[in-house]
Amino acid sequence: MHGLLIVVVLVTATIDVATQTATGVRVNISTTLGEIEVELDTAQAPATVANFLRYVDADHYNGGQFHRTVTMNNQPNNDVKIEVIQASVNPARSDDGFGPITLERTTVTGLRHLNGAISMARGAPDSATSSFFFCIGDQPSLDFGGDRNPDGQGFAAFGRVVAGLDVLRQIQGQPAETQRLNPPVSITSIRRMD
Repeated sequence: MHGLLIVVVLVTATIDVATQTATGVRVNISTTLGEIEVELDTAQAPATVANFLRYVDADHYNGGQFHRTVTMNNQPNNDVKIEVIQASVNPARSDDGFGPITLERTTVTGLRHLNGAISMARGAPDSATSSFFFCIGDQPSLDFGGDRNPDGQGFAAFGRVVAGLDVLRQIQGQPAETQRLNPPVSITSIRRMD
């Protein structure tokens, strides 16, 4: 009887672990300042992850760059302050995009803009394409209902950093003119790890 119980517990634990890992796709972002490993949440933000992976699989981010750093000290005209670093595709590929996607709001996904969250940059709702950012520290004003964007719709968080938070901080601390990194930090490649 004890043997059967152990087998049931082990099978249940194995199924649980398999389910957890099956919901995430990992990517490696290689930059001139180091590596960042990100787990994308395919279960909670499937459309946003699929969009990001289209750009990854088409090599649009290879040769891209982290071009923007937002710190507490370089946003004097913003009442709601945030800390993020923003990246974009290779400038030579900027016209080769796949079009905008529907905003997966944090009220629907349950994902939040916590330290190390990856999220899509956007102007209006349903306008995100390829530009993404990482949160440096918790940024609740970027969630649905937050005050950073006047429309209150928030941004689409779709994963989190699992290794390389120190690299995010290094990028954030690079020389900048206003919020523009000067020079930008190059993205050598973004590739799937799975």
